[in-house]
Parts: sequence; C-alpha cells; structure tokens
Amino acid sequence: MASVDAQAASLPALMSVELVYADAPHVLETVTLRLPVGATAGDALRASGFGERLGERLDKLRLGLWGRLCAPAEALCDGDRLELLRPLLIDPMEARRLRLLRDGLRKKTRRASSRG
Repeated sequence: MASVDAQAASLPALMSVELVYADAPHVLETVTLRLPVGATAGDALRASGFGERLGERLDKLRLGLWGRLCAPAEALCDGDRLELLRPLLIDPMEARRLRLLRDGLRKKTRRASSRG
C-alpha cells in the first residue's frame, strides 16, 4: 500500500483542458488535453498539435479563454476551455444592419399554450 502512495506522490498532478477551433461556421474541432498543473495557454496549443496542422494560418488566430482574449503565457486551470479565434470578416454592427436590410423586422410570435 505504501509503495502505491509513493508512486502516486511522484507523478505530476494533471489537469484537463479543452481546446476548441472552428475552421468555418458550424465546423467545430475539440481536443481534450491532460496537462500538468500550471500549464499555460501556449503549452496547451503546442500539446494539441493545431500549431503544426494550421501552419501559417495560426499567425492570424488569437487565443481566447472562455471567450475572452488571453496571452499564450496565461496560466490555465482544470476544466478551462481554450479557444482559437478566427478574425472577424465583418464588423458585427454592420452584419446586423445588413441582416435588417435583407430580412426586415421579424415580429415575435407567441407559441400556443399546451394548457387547456
């Protein structure tokens, strides 16, 4: 029993981190990584293999932690969700304006109640 405890104590503590990349709208790639406690966002990116696969496209992407921009030196915690963010193609306010011109105002419809 004591040898099992000694082996467990010598192993580095690991945490689970999810790395997500959307190459295109509605196309999502997710990798779950087991990293040593204290790993950074840059460590997770290197461990994921996305860097080698994306090549030069990686330079245009930004790192986000739970939807907020972060630096590669940002320390991660167990259960964190790290995202590779694509650059915006159009300003979100401009996109809304164009949708309004295209679709017009949509009226909210009430659902019929299932109560009798």
